[in-house]
Amino acid sequence: MLHHASFPSRDPERAARVMAELWNGRALPFPVFPNSHIAIKGDDKGTAIEFYPAGQVLVPGEGGAHVEIQHAPAPSESHLAVGVDISEDQVIAIGRREGWRTETCDRGPFHVVEFWIDNLYMLEILPPAFQAEYLDFATIENFEKLFLPAADAA
Repeated sequence: MLHHASFPSRDPERAARVMAELWNGRALPFPVFPNSHIAIKGDDKGTAIEFYPAGQVLVPGEGGAHVEIQHAPAPSESHLAVGVDISEDQVIAIGRREGWRTETCDRGPFHVVEFWIDNLYMLEILPPAFQAEYLDFATIENFEKLFLPAADAA
């Protein structure tokens, strides 16, 4: 069970507000790290995404992690797949309203809405119909059927 994650943003307050809107949740300042905000889904799992200023990285330290500014915002190798309770059309409308690249994509066994925070960082948004497709696919057996032959061929 993934309960929360952190994600970079050029504008953490805006990113948290938009994510909270997608979830019908709540956005709040996140004073644990400077200039950060958090989107809270409000479910029984404690689901949340913390948004940190892009370039502000976590580093180990005495008593726990602290942050340092190490680089300018750049595209990231990470992404999150996030379930929402609103429709595909609503997700696309919210992304386009924000001026962020937002489009439905076919991942083979399931669909996602690519939702690009700041046009740099990808979230794969799964409205209810796409969540059903994903959950039908996302078993160890199905991953093995898809990935092991490709790994053997490589």
